[in-house]
Amino acid sequence: MSAIRTTVRRSLAAATALPLLAVALTACGYGSQAKEDKVAPAAKGEKIGGLDTVKVGYFPNLTHATALVGDQEGIIQKELGGTQLSTATFNAGPSEIEALNAGSIDIGFIGPSPAVNGYVKSQGKSLRIIGGSASGGVKLVVNPKKIKTLDDVKGKRIATPQHGNTQDVAFLNWINEKGWKVDPESGKGDVSVVRTENKVTPDAYRSGAVDGAWVPEPTASKLVSDGAKVLLDESTLWPDKKFVITNVIVSQSFLKEHPDVVEAVLRGTVKTNEWINANPGKAKASANAKLAELTGKALPPEVIDPAWTSMQFTDDPLAATLDAQAGHAVKAGLLEQPDLAGIYDLRPLNKVLEAEGRPSFADAGLGVK
Repeated sequence: MSAIRTTVRRSLAAATALPLLAVALTACGYGSQAKEDKVAPAAKGEKIGGLDTVKVGYFPNLTHATALVGDQEGIIQKELGGTQLSTATFNAGPSEIEALNAGSIDIGFIGPSPAVNGYVKSQGKSLRIIGGSASGGVKLVVNPKKIKTLDDVKGKRIATPQHGNTQDVAFLNWINEKGWKVDPESGKGDVSVVRTENKVTPDAYRSGAVDGAWVPEPTASKLVSDGAKVLLDESTLWPDKKFVITNVIVSQSFLKEHPDVVEAVLRGTVKTNEWINANPGKAKASANAKLAELTGKALPPEVIDPAWTSMQFTDDPLAATLDAQAGHAVKAGLLEQPDLAGIYDLRPLNKVLEAEGRPSFADAGLGVK
């Protein structure tokens, strides 16, 4: 199995995870430490397999709304019965992967790049992707006084959340398809790719240090509230306008030892996504209430309203798009060709869906045999 280059070990892993979460925190804080564990409302009923607690990690970010809402509304806890849900929040992909590997969490919500990086670095032994959570929510937003068309991006300074992260890879791939040249390491070339933490990007935009940004929500909508304009929604570049932004992962050891608990959590995520899609207004308010609890600050309407409508919440892991994203990283020169065989185990999810009378989802040939 090929290894990810050293630079990407530091950046790809932090990957989507960073922006994903970072984004919504106070607007998006980064960090390497988990927030203190929080325990859901008291568990009621019989413990599943005699297990006292299941530990779940996620980011305080809108793209992790399945976790935010499932936790806030007690939907996941209800499926766990007497097994207590304990949660920890993270500001960066590497710290969540480290926590999973150390057994500090059992299940996590995370972006595609850190999941790929964690799987490759462990030589396929650390985790499995077991379900989907969210799609979309990434946009190219620009200063309308400097950039009016896509071709105007050439020669400008555009921010991405981090070197080698999911949005950075997507932007480099878009640049390549435009026929422009950019060095993937330095970010210099026909476009200046400026790697900037999401929490800093709004200030960088207001000061004129960058002319735009390829970023996830709610950073994109925050920039729009500061006068930027959406030039491109990344979803328009994908088949059916869908691409993975958040997945559900589990440590392989926990999946082996507690398959019934894993299924219970997945029943919770499936029912949460169903509730979100049936009650978008209530779900948005629920997610924002959880964000306020976790970060000390709710998102204002002018930010959360457009951000929310740009995302889709789905149980489908959109496996083919994760495979394509890895291919984009390879083409950009950030990643050596990875062996992703076995990164998915969708059997627990599809069992849950079958019980609900719903169709199963495919793993793009990357599932366990």
